Amino acid sequence: MKQSQSFSSYGDQIQLAERELSAFIAAVAELFGADQARLSVDDWLDELELMEVSRRSTRTDWRSITIAASVRLANRLNVSLHRQTSLGTWTPDTQTAVPAASLMIAAVIEDRASHGEATR
Repeated sequence: MKQSQSFSSYGDQIQLAERELSAFIAAVAELFGADQARLSVDDWLDELELMEVSRRSTRTDWRSITIAASVRLANRLNVSLHRQTSLGTWTPDTQTAVPAASLMIAAVIEDRASHGEATR
């Protein structure tokens, strides 16, 4: 009996992870395009590995993995902005997008969650 409960919990965690990753990638694609979304998949999976190594728990806080991956995205966008500024190709749209990257992603994910498209 314990084994089937454990398996069910594991299956639930997999579904939650898939929903969180899916909502995150959809938000990144919507806000920053397909290239950033592809890079963000790797960021999310890297953060998952870091979380798994640091805590051997049966339950994972998927949203904290998304937040960490969002920080990586914001840093990547910030580096891109710095390069554009240095090269003289900066535009106001880029400056506005970078500081708000994590907040915008969180807002899109929360909106999707409220419509049943992703859960915490």
